[in-house]
Amino acid sequence: MAQINHSTGNNQFSQEYMPFIVRWGRITNLLGVVLCFLPPLVLTFGFGFNPGLTAIITGALAQVSGSCIFWFVEPISYFPVLGIPGTYMSFLAGNGSSLRLPCSAAAQEAADVQPGTDKGTIISTLGITVSIFINIGMLLLGVILGASVLGALPASVISALNLILPALFGAMFAQFAVTQPKIGAIAIVLALGMTFLANNGFLAFFPGQPAYIIIIVSVFGTIGLSKLLFDKGQLKV
Repeated sequence: MAQINHSTGNNQFSQEYMPFIVRWGRITNLLGVVLCFLPPLVLTFGFGFNPGLTAIITGALAQVSGSCIFWFVEPISYFPVLGIPGTYMSFLAGNGSSLRLPCSAAAQEAADVQPGTDKGTIISTLGITVSIFINIGMLLLGVILGASVLGALPASVISALNLILPALFGAMFAQFAVTQPKIGAIAIVLALGMTFLANNGFLAFFPGQPAYIIIIVSVFGTIGLSKLLFDKGQLKV
């Protein structure tokens, strides 16, 4: 019986697969950035709808000030689960937190692989790929039937849909906390502590809504304290 050469597989992953992913990931994401400007350019130069430079700058500054922190927090916090290919795919396809991240985590859990490994990266890519195709199909159905279906649903069901994202994150947290209870305890204490401070006005001196401060402290605080425990030999991964 022929034996599998694992070193050859590792070389193919690092020397062929990943360079291919990085090259095309950069190309497709940069192309996505360019295409994002296509609709407003068509409206401006094709149909003559232009709110004026002042309104555009004002709107851009308002949007950037509210979301720029997530340009750094989301890639750093999602990357350990998504992997490099999954990160490119998720930020190009969208719905990273609500669809791609849970699908990636569920796929790796089902395949019994460790996030951050070569196998985990490949399984994550497969899970995200499937989620994108299913997402496109569901979007098509939603565009065609969405209004009629939502109109037939009771108000209680529609209001419950707002809880889908918290439920997904709760399920993901439970999934990882079971395998790493110390990290889970650190994360929940930091998140609850920061939420308490925000709800009682202790973070009001930060500009805008303080939700981004809660995310920053929870994410990077968990990373830092976990690294400290790991260095002291009190945590194994």
